[in-house]
Amino acid sequence: MCVSLSGGLSCQGQLNFIRFLQTVCISVNRVTDDPSNDFFFEAYDRENIAYGMQPSPELAAYLKQTGAKASTYTQRPKAIDLGAGAGRDTLALAAAGYDVTSVDVSERGLDRIRERAERTDLSERIQTVVCDVRELSMEANQYAAVIATTVLDHIPGTDAPAVWKKMCASLTDHGMLYAQVHTTEDPGSNQSPGKESDQPVSETAGAVINYFRPNQLVGWACDPDSKLRVLRYEERLEWDTTHGAPHQHGKAVLLAVRHGFHPEWFGQPAAFPRPEQD
Repeated sequence: MCVSLSGGLSCQGQLNFIRFLQTVCISVNRVTDDPSNDFFFEAYDRENIAYGMQPSPELAAYLKQTGAKASTYTQRPKAIDLGAGAGRDTLALAAAGYDVTSVDVSERGLDRIRERAERTDLSERIQTVVCDVRELSMEANQYAAVIATTVLDHIPGTDAPAVWKKMCASLTDHGMLYAQVHTTEDPGSNQSPGKESDQPVSETAGAVINYFRPNQLVGWACDPDSKLRVLRYEERLEWDTTHGAPHQHGKAVLLAVRHGFHPEWFGQPAAFPRPEQD
């Protein structure tokens, strides 16, 4: 059953409640059930929900190729989707066999996750939590999948490294980490080359406050302290037609696993996959 935690309890009270439910141990802060305090309320309140239903392509490829295989896990693995929004990656993780905790500061976005989970019979695998990722407590060696799709760029640059370290430390020995950030190539960036771009800017560009420099994200991943092995990294321009008028983004996309873990990953798209069986 989807569980939503918001106002009414102190941070410690909500933490104890989650422990009581025998779920993940987190602290909860910054509730945004008031639309005036929710930057993304209107985007998630639409009939055609912003950002659509399709999961992030690299994540979808990884889940299709690896899933949550019984040979790797003795019980259903845990995943956490930071900045889950309306749940396009959350639902893909749950469908692949993970128990997912979806974290966001937007109560409306989490409402839509619960609605979508109910429609797809995935409610038992998804828990939603209203929380600022900077206030989130993530225990070490807890998650088989940590997802941060455009999260590290929505918090100040001075705070992002600490969140990154929590993400990496929380991975299990068979853990996968997926991160996506806006880069200085984005037309909404106040830095070059993005600020010189004449391409259209996203309607929600105001939420991005930390545009990543070239190679910054992969540099974090390659730091020995992160204990990651990079499967795929790309910096690219992309057109977004999932909300508002068509607009362009500059993105950095990272798919990595815990160092020493070697899942059956054939690339995205798969370069030389296993031949189909008749």
